[in-house]
Amino acid sequence: MVGATPAASAAVTAAASPVVTAAASAAASAAVIPPVTPPADVPGRSCPLAYCYTPAVFCRAPQVSAQTLYVIGGLYGNPYALDAIDAMAQHEASAPTRIFNGDFHWFDLAPAVFATLHERVLEHVALRGNVETELAGDDHDAGCGCAYPLSVSDDEVARSNQILLALRKSAGKALGGARASLIGLPIHLLAQVGAARVAIVHGDGNSLAGWDFSREQLDDPARRARNEQLFRTTDVTLFASSHTCLPVLRRFRTDGKECGVINNGAAGMPNFAGTQHGVISRIACTPAPATLPVLYEKTFQQDGERLYAAALAVHYDQTAWLQRFDTDWPSDSPASLSYRRRIVAGPDYAVRQACPAGFR
Repeated sequence: MVGATPAASAAVTAAASPVVTAAASAAASAAVIPPVTPPADVPGRSCPLAYCYTPAVFCRAPQVSAQTLYVIGGLYGNPYALDAIDAMAQHEASAPTRIFNGDFHWFDLAPAVFATLHERVLEHVALRGNVETELAGDDHDAGCGCAYPLSVSDDEVARSNQILLALRKSAGKALGGARASLIGLPIHLLAQVGAARVAIVHGDGNSLAGWDFSREQLDDPARRARNEQLFRTTDVTLFASSHTCLPVLRRFRTDGKECGVINNGAAGMPNFAGTQHGVISRIACTPAPATLPVLYEKTFQQDGERLYAAALAVHYDQTAWLQRFDTDWPSDSPASLSYRRRIVAGPDYAVRQACPAGFR
């Protein structure tokens, strides 16, 4: 099915235009939250205007209705993580709606692996991240499109740009002329889960590559008013994202209502020190089955109903994945230099940072 857009993703693409009530549109227009100014106008750090949107886009009717969502961000070309997620879904009472919220490609340099993974992802609902957006075109202005903050070194940024250029060649071989069709995937989506409105994005509430849903930004007291304004404007209970590549779950209260952000970090790479598993977000009307590997789970009250938000561990075949990675990305390659250590031993990050024990 490579070269054609499957029904699941096509339906969401067609529904991407917001259906906005007059009152909601007026409220959103009056409360536009400007995107964070990128730290530098250089490839890999700059954020293209086409990446940006305002909260008004979420003032619309939901495009997806589900009892259980799996939000799968940052698969990063790991087919073994996809196998593991398929197996996890079998533990649910009914099939979960799977939403890939961008960057499902990255390390899948072999064209055959790229093509197969692409086809499997598009059997479900798919959004594009900065990776898919930049793979679709041929310009170099945005580099990898990550809009990296200054906390990321120039060397890391340069290597990410190199990875994107190499992967773009593979995408051309795998998809042919259909590579350009990646730009047709939406960059945000609204789902109804029980009584809750859930916004699925790649970055944050303002940009495809925004960093507002990182732990550092969400925990910054100076940004509390900005967060509250976003929820007040959109009437969203929960935002689900992934772009920052590290998980986080936070709750806010806006005008007496519970709302929050769940960021799964990366489905296809380790997210915590000393681990070798990915993470996805489960958002549902019921708690996660006891047979699933739940890292943490919290509830949000919405109109008398509970919404459950959980982080699930994705225990993929690490041996096969590392062998595949090393075959495509030898020790002197940009991907190996930037990511192999994390793939083997995880980043310097702990579950207690993602979801503190005293979560309120």
